[in-house]
Amino acid sequence: MMLYPAMSKLNSYIPNRYMLVNVVARRARQIAEEAEDTGLHLDEKPVTLAIHEVADGKLTAGGVNVASEEA
Repeated sequence: MMLYPAMSKLNSYIPNRYMLVNVVARRARQIAEEAEDTGLHLDEKPVTLAIHEVADGKLTAGGVNVASEEA
């Protein structure tokens, strides 16, 4: 089974697997709450969206990256 995005790519932004789980879970909860509040239908699960944010460099070990807040 091949994982996408690769664990090595995710570890380049968040070096510890346990920290990665914590950051992704926290962001997934935020995404789910925002979708529920706005009534937005999500095409993918919140965890998948959060993992893709980490892979894109939008989330780091400290939380949300500064570059993504400005965009």
